[in-house]
Amino acid sequence: MKVIGHRGAAAMAPENTWESFDLALKLGVNAIETDVRKTKDGRFILIHDQDLDRTTNGVGLVKNTLWSQIVSLNAGSWFDIAYDGAKVPLLQETLELYGQKTHLVLEIKDSGIELEALEMVQRLNLIDCVTFTSFDFAVVQNIKEQCPEVNLEWLMTQSDGEKMEKALTIGVNQISLSASFISQDLVSQWNAIALPVYIWDVTDSQVMISAMKAGVVGMTVDAPHLLLNILDR
Repeated sequence: MKVIGHRGAAAMAPENTWESFDLALKLGVNAIETDVRKTKDGRFILIHDQDLDRTTNGVGLVKNTLWSQIVSLNAGSWFDIAYDGAKVPLLQETLELYGQKTHLVLEIKDSGIELEALEMVQRLNLIDCVTFTSFDFAVVQNIKEQCPEVNLEWLMTQSDGEKMEKALTIGVNQISLSASFISQDLVSQWNAIALPVYIWDVTDSQVMISAMKAGVVGMTVDAPHLLLNILDR
């Protein structure tokens, strides 16, 4: 079972910060998932929302804000005063710091930026250390066409025969489904076409146990310590 820290350890530290990543690694995760967006001046940063309001002391859309403004924002005190001073990380610096320490799952949040993010990973010789993922099929398809050897995941809110056919057509390596509707039968359907199933939106220990019984091979979790405890790791 692969334990993937969602935005680091999002239930325990401010999401998408190095502080959260460091905690997830200390706990013993197999990989760290994070979100990629692009600033007004073309810098790639790690932040989930399209705006700055929820997870920083800034306001406004990421795509309309300069990196010189974002770099000075506080990305930790909203979570806990103990994290006052945490910063929004740059993708490149994160790749350089963590690329050889763990596997990184990069969720592309904005369509049209995926090939630039891919080029950055290739330039740093980290293609084997990264999985790209997105809900947007066009993003997933573009990445795989540009770099067939990349490990690619397609995020889904629902599963059906059409999605299975599309996944096979472009050659994704794995799929990730919402834990809310996972079942042994659904996992078996994907396994029958040689695609492993991961899950996201894992809310508690009972969901984790049920998903394990269903046959998933990995989970993206906010509280990795809970899953690690279940796994006795």
